[in-house]
Amino acid sequence: MSLNETPSAERVQIGFFGRRNAGKSSVVNAVAGQSLAVVSPVKGTTTDPVRKAMELLPLGPVLIIDTPGIDDEGDLGALRVQKTKQVLNQINAAVLVVDAVHGRGEADGALIQLFRDRDVPYIVAYNKSDLLEERGVLNQEEIYISAVTRENIEVLKERLAALAVTEEPKLRIVGDLIHPSDFVVLVTPIDKAAPKGRLILPQQQTIRDILEADAVAVVVKEFELRETLEHIGKKPALVITDSQVFAKVSADTPADIPLTSFSILFARYKGLLEAAATGAKTVDALAENDRVLICEGCTHHRQCDDIGTVKLPRWIRNYTGRNFVFDFTSGSEFPEDLSRYKLVVHCGGCMLPEREVKARQKQALAQKVPITNYGTLIAYMQGILRRSLSVFPHILAEIGEQP
Repeated sequence: MSLNETPSAERVQIGFFGRRNAGKSSVVNAVAGQSLAVVSPVKGTTTDPVRKAMELLPLGPVLIIDTPGIDDEGDLGALRVQKTKQVLNQINAAVLVVDAVHGRGEADGALIQLFRDRDVPYIVAYNKSDLLEERGVLNQEEIYISAVTRENIEVLKERLAALAVTEEPKLRIVGDLIHPSDFVVLVTPIDKAAPKGRLILPQQQTIRDILEADAVAVVVKEFELRETLEHIGKKPALVITDSQVFAKVSADTPADIPLTSFSILFARYKGLLEAAATGAKTVDALAENDRVLICEGCTHHRQCDDIGTVKLPRWIRNYTGRNFVFDFTSGSEFPEDLSRYKLVVHCGGCMLPEREVKARQKQALAQKVPITNYGTLIAYMQGILRRSLSVFPHILAEIGEQP
C-alpha cells in the first residue's frame, strides 16, 4: 500500500442488506458502476460479506459491503446471518434492498430494528420498481430504484453521501500533539508480518500524519535510537515506538523527551484509550486459569513469534506468575458473549473502522469485562504506562494518575 492510498478502515463504509433475491448484488453493481458482486437468480448466491474498496462520487473513498441474505436457512445460513449482523458494527450507513414487487417482510422489519438499535443511518431501496404497475407513497427514508434501468441510482448515491457525512471532528493520529518543524522519532523494528519492502500500516499512517503537520519524521530501528538522539542536533518533540521494544526504547530515551507507542496512539485514534488504560490495571487481579481473549484486527499470516498469539501470552504469564486460558480471534470475528472472559486484550485496531472498535469496547463494558490493548498493557506491565500516557494528561487524570 502506498502512502497515498486510503486504508479500508479510513473509508466511509456502506453495507447493503436484504432478503435473498431482493437484488442486493445487482444494486451494488449498479451503484458501483461495475461488477463487484456475483449476480444469479439462484437464492443465496452471496454466501459471505463481499467487500470492495473504491472511489464513489460524490462520497469519495468508500468500502462497499454486499451481505448474504438475512433470511438464509439452516446451520450454514445462521452463520451467514451472524456475519451479516457483524457488519453492522463497521458501517457508516446501510441500504436495505427490498423486492418492490413482493414488498417488505418480517426479516426486513427485523433489519430495520437492528439499524435503529445500533444507530446506523439507513435507506430502504425498493428494487425492481420498473416491474410495478402502481407505486405507493414512501417515507422519507425510502426510495424506488431499479438496478436494471438504473432508475434513481444516482439519487440513491446522493442520499447515501448525505447520510454518511458526520459532523464529528476527526482526531489526528499524532498531528494535534506536534507543531510545524518539530522532530518526531519513530522507532520501527522490521516487522516480520509486514510484506517485504513495506512498513506496517500504523507506521505508514503515522508518518503521513507527521508530514501533514509539517513536522519532520525521523525513522530508526531500535538499536539506532540512542545514537540518533545524541546526534540529531535538535531535541525531538516526541518519540514513538513499536510496543514490542517499549522497554529498550524507554531506557534509551531521556526522561525529558515525551515517549509513547503506535499502539497507544491508535487506541486514542479509535476511541479506546481511556478504557484501555483502565483495563490494563486489571491484569493484576487475574486469577489462575482465568480466561483471556486476545483480538487481532487483521488476518496476517502468523509468525513463529507472533505478538498476539505468542509474545503477549508469555509476557502476561511472566508478569503475573500465573497461568491463564487464552482464546484468539482475528479480523471481523468477535464473540457476542464475553461473559466467560476476565480480560479482553485488543490490538491497535489500525485495520478496523473506529465504529467497530467502539462497538467492541461498548460490548465488553456492557458485559462488565475489562478491555485494553496491546501497547497499553505492555506499557503497564513494564512500569512505563504513566510515562507513555504523559502526552495525554486528561487520560492520566481519568485513571487516577498524575503526569
